[in-house]
Amino acid sequence: MSTTVTVRNGIDVDQLVGTIEAIKDDPNLGVFTFRASSSWKDGTYNKGAIHAFTHAGAEDETRATPFVLEGDEPPILLGSNKGPNAVELLLQALGFCYAVGYVANAAARGIEITRMEYEIEGDLDVRPFLGIDGPRPGFTEIRAKGTVSSPNATEEQLVELYQYVQDTSPVRDSLAHPIPVKTTLEVV
Repeated sequence: MSTTVTVRNGIDVDQLVGTIEAIKDDPNLGVFTFRASSSWKDGTYNKGAIHAFTHAGAEDETRATPFVLEGDEPPILLGSNKGPNAVELLLQALGFCYAVGYVANAAARGIEITRMEYEIEGDLDVRPFLGIDGPRPGFTEIRAKGTVSSPNATEEQLVELYQYVQDTSPVRDSLAHPIPVKTTLEVV
C-alpha cells in the first residue's frame, strides 16, 4: 500500500505538520544551537564555516562537510571583493529567513507559490567603525521588499501571510529586538 505525500512549494507538508505536532508535544524539540566559525586570512578577507549544530541537546550529524563562506570588503573599504561583507551577509540572512518562512507557511496553508523574491537593503554609516564620531555603528534602517505570485491565493491571503512571516522570523526578531551577545577573547 503506497502513501501519498503532499509536497507544496518543495515542502513535504506531512513532515512539516508532523514536526509541528512533535514540538507541541515536546517543546525541547524546538531548541537549537547553531554555530559558525570565522578565520581571518589577509587584509579584510575572512573564511567562514558553518557545520554542525545542536538540536534538542544532541549533536546533528547530517552535514558531512561544512558550508564554506568567504567574506571581504569592497575596495572602497580596503578590501579586494573576495566575498560579500558581513553586513551584506546579514541582509542576505534576513532575505533567506523571510523566503523560507513564507513558502513553508504558504505550503502549510495550502497556498502554492510560483515566485518568491526579496530585495533587502540597509543604510549604514561606517564612521563609528572607523573610530570617527557618528551615529550607531549598525544599520540605521533596513528595508525589505517581497514579490510573490500564487495561482490559488487571494491578495489578502498573501499580504496576511507576509505580515505573519515578519512577525515570526527569527532573523528579523534578532535584528529588531536587543539580544545578549557575549564575546570572549582567548590570547594564545
